[in-house]
Amino acid sequence: MSLYDWDFAAPTPSGMGDHDVPLASDRLAGRRVALLVTGGIAAMKTPALARGLRRHGAQVVAFASEDALRYVAREALEWATLGPVVTGLTWQAEHLSDAAPFDAYLVAPATHSTIAKMACGIGDTVVTSALISALGRMEQGRAQVLVAPTMHGTMHNAQLVDNAKRLAAQGVRFVAPRDAYGKHNLPDTELLCIAVGRALSASPLAGKRIMVTAGPTPVEIDNVRRIVNRFRGRLGAKVAEELTWRGAEAELILGDGAWRPSAPIPLTVARTYDAYRDLVLDRARSGLFAGIFSAGVADYRPARAAKGKIVSGQAKLMLELAPTEKVIDLACDADPAMHCVAFKYLEDVDEAELARVAARRLDRARLVVATRGADTSGIEQRALFVTASGVTPVANKSAIARGIADHLEALAGDAAVARQAAE
Repeated sequence: MSLYDWDFAAPTPSGMGDHDVPLASDRLAGRRVALLVTGGIAAMKTPALARGLRRHGAQVVAFASEDALRYVAREALEWATLGPVVTGLTWQAEHLSDAAPFDAYLVAPATHSTIAKMACGIGDTVVTSALISALGRMEQGRAQVLVAPTMHGTMHNAQLVDNAKRLAAQGVRFVAPRDAYGKHNLPDTELLCIAVGRALSASPLAGKRIMVTAGPTPVEIDNVRRIVNRFRGRLGAKVAEELTWRGAEAELILGDGAWRPSAPIPLTVARTYDAYRDLVLDRARSGLFAGIFSAGVADYRPARAAKGKIVSGQAKLMLELAPTEKVIDLACDADPAMHCVAFKYLEDVDEAELARVAARRLDRARLVVATRGADTSGIEQRALFVTASGVTPVANKSAIARGIADHLEALAGDAAVARQAAE
């Protein structure tokens, strides 16, 4: 039996109902999102988008124009949103949504025509009528409006840009389309979900530049061989994702370890220790709110890397190793104002010793995340948060990511209070 042949086995039993979605997070829990579907071919993807928003806890109501229903079935949208699709206005004034206001309006796909009508205040369909009210709510600080443009490249003209800039100046958020095949394409579902989360975030981290390092930092033996550790950067990726959802401008600098995160977050790959060091110092010198140093940085490197490829088949190969620079120290020296979160990993120690060793890093960092080999199992791990005020155990990677983000939010809040007091 090959991978491509069905063995006629029944599916694995599940407690999920036909309309249920597996929850990815609760980041949009309690939020109502109006999904405004217009008449572009990308409308066919909107049932998946609706379910994606629900995977993060959102309640979704779809509004669809007549043209949109040429590309997506009403029944598919109703199945995906668990409710009727609004396709016309009745005495209930569905476009105003007074009885159950929306937190966010997501126009996806947004055609050239819809963007033009938004800019000119034209409400001649159920979608554009709803958008007139949405823009009013946005101006009153009661809702966010997001637009995901999709269209052929020949339709990207001066009128589109002028209308988009006009709306952006009013507060409308335009989600960058996926650039492919000479067209503005609908972004991936998860990217759109994150865009909604960022728009709704009230975090003091919004807009703050934060660097997250993760993964190994390979050192070269020759042009072919490298020394690399087993760390792959999954925890750092979760931290960067959490910060991104909260509105921070987070960048993940990931050592080259044959793994890439699936979440759509800004990512730069450092192929070697030298590249990692240079990237980190470049970012630190540019001015950052915070640096989170979770990378498994190489402590040693070959004193002399061979050129070309060392001949194989030798009975013995001796390598002389020399210590590497402490990149975290170089980064903190480059920008003393940068808030630092350090990591410490040890093997074969108890938690008391782990906390004691980690506390030494409090000379550079306000928070040290300390972990042991015994507390790492597969993709999960437990950690200790070590601060000047004490030690707190944290249960898993998701909780670690949230805890780091909470720590940085507290620092950002303190800074904001200090600025207000100074003024």
